[in-house]
Amino acid sequence: MLQKGEFKSRLLNIRYLLFTSVLLLLVMFVLPFYSVGSYSIIKHTTSQLGAQNTPNAWMMNVTFILVGISCLLEAWLHLGEFWLHKFLLSAFGLGLVLTGIFRHAPIVEGVIFEATADKLHSLFATVVGFSFTFFAISTAFIEKAVKHRAVDISVGVIATILSILMGDLPDYSGIWQRAIFIISFAWLILMFERMRLLNVPRESAVHTP
Repeated sequence: MLQKGEFKSRLLNIRYLLFTSVLLLLVMFVLPFYSVGSYSIIKHTTSQLGAQNTPNAWMMNVTFILVGISCLLEAWLHLGEFWLHKFLLSAFGLGLVLTGIFRHAPIVEGVIFEATADKLHSLFATVVGFSFTFFAISTAFIEKAVKHRAVDISVGVIATILSILMGDLPDYSGIWQRAIFIISFAWLILMFERMRLLNVPRESAVHTP
């Protein structure tokens, strides 16, 4: 039987975000071929892949939920006593879970859908966007290496710019959102992974708050 310390060590060593991010990457690029015929990977978002009354939408929604849970696990297993950062990443993860539960309106006109669920989806998607941006930028204040601080801030700024482009150039929303996901999760994975590669507790690799 595993001792408490061994069990926790195994939990810490699981690459939750890596596994679910690979799943997200596959689903958001492959599922469009198995969604409604009018779906465009350039114009439409991943939320619209998981829209109400849309073929195979459950795949996108399950992926949102799994990715969200992995973020919650990473937050509580690796952020130690950095409570602000733990809260922000938890809000990000919980927001993803809820976007998978409350689904977007369908892109096909005339299809019946639940308006309340659509509004809640938009609300939680907004929470996802803001919480990630604040998390990325705030991480710069606990990183030790200057280059990592610069990357943290850059990721937060880029995510914000791409989000603005989704509103200003909506015909390319699919591209902007997928870019946000790729950049965001690549950054998250690398941020946590370098701590594992150094084989030291995360708290010793950052400044004490």
